[in-house]
Amino acid sequence: MSLVAKEKSHVRLVFLGAAGVGKTSLIRRFLMDTFEPKHRRTVEELHSKEYEVCGATVKVEILDTSGSYSFPAMRKLSIQNSDAFALVYAVDDAESFESVKSLREEILEVKEDKFPPIVVVGNKAESGGERRVPVEDALSLVELDWNSRFVETSAKDNENVLEVFRELLQQAKLPSRLSPALCKRRETLPKEQALRPPMNKTNSCSVC
Repeated sequence: MSLVAKEKSHVRLVFLGAAGVGKTSLIRRFLMDTFEPKHRRTVEELHSKEYEVCGATVKVEILDTSGSYSFPAMRKLSIQNSDAFALVYAVDDAESFESVKSLREEILEVKEDKFPPIVVVGNKAESGGERRVPVEDALSLVELDWNSRFVETSAKDNENVLEVFRELLQQAKLPSRLSPALCKRRETLPKEQALRPPMNKTNSCSVC
């Protein structure tokens, strides 16, 4: 059996978090390089893209979930059917960070895995913006206590958005050969700024 045949050809990434933290904005920034400042309530949207990698087709699905917690069955199903998780909060909303903690516990319970592939995303980290969640607190909890990856982003300013998707794809164990295709597809995006906190050494390998 060839190496390509052994590797995964399909992966689903899911974005979870409280309402208004910018899950949809991060996804739209990545897929279309656009930003809509007005909050639009999301129920659930599935985006699908295919990449050609060394002659093989790799399908990447991105699930944008509702920030409402009135759909627990839908959220549980989303967790069951996904390969890697972006837990998004807003740095100006301490309550949304508490929601991330609850969502992580739910993922651990549903997936029955102590170390699921999780990237915690602190969005709305625009320069000069209001802050309610200190970066040091989030970094310590996520990378030291949870052994997960932490990135601060600004969908508005297009800062570190690509880094989130790189890390998710890596944790989802896609073929490493996907990375050139991903970088080529997103070549219009600027390179990441040195805004994100330093990575824990256990999570410091690069996708692209």
